[in-house]
Amino acid sequence: MAYAQVFVGADLPLEKEEKPLPKTLGDGQMLVRITLATICGSDLHTLSGQRQEKTPCILGHEAVGRIVATGGKRETWKRGQRVTWSIADSCGDCVACLDFALPEKCHKLFKYGHATLEDGSGLNGCYASHIVIRGGTRVVKVPEDLSDAVVAPANCALATMVNATSDLPTPCNSALIQGSGLLGIYACALLHQRGIPRIYCMDQIPSRREYSEKFGGIPIEHVEQIYSREPNGVDLAIEVTGAPQILGEGVSALRVGGHYVFVGMVHPDSMLPITGEQIIRKCLRIRGVHNYGPQHLETAIKFLQQTQHYYPYEDLVRPPLSLTELPTAIKIAESKQFFRVAVKP
Repeated sequence: MAYAQVFVGADLPLEKEEKPLPKTLGDGQMLVRITLATICGSDLHTLSGQRQEKTPCILGHEAVGRIVATGGKRETWKRGQRVTWSIADSCGDCVACLDFALPEKCHKLFKYGHATLEDGSGLNGCYASHIVIRGGTRVVKVPEDLSDAVVAPANCALATMVNATSDLPTPCNSALIQGSGLLGIYACALLHQRGIPRIYCMDQIPSRREYSEKFGGIPIEHVEQIYSREPNGVDLAIEVTGAPQILGEGVSALRVGGHYVFVGMVHPDSMLPITGEQIIRKCLRIRGVHNYGPQHLETAIKFLQQTQHYYPYEDLVRPPLSLTELPTAIKIAESKQFFRVAVKP
């Protein structure tokens, strides 16, 4: 039997439930025993009602686990192998997958942690002891020298930031990261490893922006602190706060021809307080990033292995609580004391 914490509606208590494990797996499916899951900000938005999901469902999409069984074309994978997987399952045949190279926008997209119990096996989220991985999902082997706490957020936060930092302006010697949550911290590390010398990092929480220094960031409290150091403006700005009111500051800080990447505003309350004239006169390039493609997850795991001794990734995740204590873990995550809070079945 699989054990899960089931979401039944915003501000309602989670319901503990047991579900039978599938006796057989379809072609390309994989049954994985989850060893650690982390609580993403998008799950907090769902739990509070800011983001709508169909219910009942098992939330959670950041996780790592070990293979229990495989079906069909996954037969080369071995029982007990340690894996993580992409946040979405894609068909591989639609125009988004083939022509647009955006499998994360597949016409038949399935997202883990967002599907109801009636969809397939029902084991679709990571706040559970087991999950069933579908045939169009990229599965990535996890090196044994990386801890669960380091790996678990990779299949959402880190892979998304790999995508966000994959196309940089030329030249790129300076950047502004608006937000020092986990996305912003990963952005600092990724850009630092790319050799960008000045990575300014902002956040309303002083301890978070100061912590960015451990990952190559330069903490600043106000955007005006950039102007004396960057008389022409920064080359790149990345928004990861979800707060549209900061966009005016970002546009002002950018140089002529700079790039602005929007990542955090994945909610309806995101009307932009900037004018077309501001964008046009500065010849800015604006890019929206939502999730990532399979190649970005592959890169994320390689990046962690290559840089695990450079940055204190372990410290980003609170020591895990039991999955039975998920309501307590959610309250801790809402306090923003930690970049990520973990639960362990």
